[in-house]
Amino acid sequence: MTRHPVNSSMSPSPSDLGFAMPAEWSPQEAVWLSWPVADPRHWGGTKKQKIEGIFANLAATISRYETVRLNVNPGELETVREACLSAGADPERLELFDHEHNDVWCRDHGPIFLKHRESGEVAIADWMFNAWGGKFPPWDADNAIPEKVANALSLRRFSSRMILEGGAIEVNGNGQLLTTEAVLLNPNRNPTMSRDEIEAELKRMLGIQQVLWLKEGIEGDDTDGHIDDLVRFTGPDTLVAAVDVAGTPNGRILEDNLRRLRDFRSASGSPFELAEIPLPEACEVPGWRLPVLPASYVNFLIVNDGVLVPTFRQARNDDRALGTLRELFPGRDVIGFDALELVEEGGTIHCLTQQHPA
Repeated sequence: MTRHPVNSSMSPSPSDLGFAMPAEWSPQEAVWLSWPVADPRHWGGTKKQKIEGIFANLAATISRYETVRLNVNPGELETVREACLSAGADPERLELFDHEHNDVWCRDHGPIFLKHRESGEVAIADWMFNAWGGKFPPWDADNAIPEKVANALSLRRFSSRMILEGGAIEVNGNGQLLTTEAVLLNPNRNPTMSRDEIEAELKRMLGIQQVLWLKEGIEGDDTDGHIDDLVRFTGPDTLVAAVDVAGTPNGRILEDNLRRLRDFRSASGSPFELAEIPLPEACEVPGWRLPVLPASYVNFLIVNDGVLVPTFRQARNDDRALGTLRELFPGRDVIGFDALELVEEGGTIHCLTQQHPA
């Protein structure tokens, strides 16, 4: 394999060279995870063994469909491998990398993968990461993960000085990107950049033509309002949005989102076909730092031939969400994955993972 320069910041942009971020339903080579870190601040410091078991089960579930690649802190490779194999991971689809990191949210600190429209070459878009506006230091090791992945796999890397998390954006593979003002226009990310400058950098780095803006995110979201808890593309012209039917503080926010989504137009000029999934009932942990947890069924992960959906031990609501997604993804296995413990830290399946296109 030919090794490319790992820092292409002075070269033509990815968009100029023919690269773009593929939609999540495109064929995938792998899914990336970052293994839990031994830090007493995470999950209250009391659930490390249980959380590691959940991660091992998640890795094993993904390995039914494709390769799972894990960033693992130094000295833990064999322990993590054994945990994943004991959970049933396919040994032929399990790859571990000795990559130091600070936290588990690979969607946000991991590489955002690009693919060349003609050659099929896969490359990496490497953004700056500051732990959601400086909320959870340290983040230096997390910020270095995209470069480490690029070096490990000999992939071309395009660098940006803009701060961006993967959970803040959603693309449809047809030139359109969804995001929120609450995150990308937040002064805790890029205070010197205007809205137009942020849009221009997204277009330059990700090969998109249009940015569609929602306003706010749901209650309890440490990220300030990531799009992957609010609305997802299920096809170039189709969307599924979280809605509120219980009269919670999220009602106003999600109604505003729906109004905006109904006004948006797909690249063909037609309104998007819009499906709705109600949020689960409030998930709460007495005395925890987040009084209401940001639980959402649209935080699902699309894999080859499957969709992994977070569930919250609410049989009626879980079943309704799974049923809606089965209708939206015919021909794929749509399976629930218990995410109640995961959401205590502010995210679930999509937040923890990052797809690597084939």
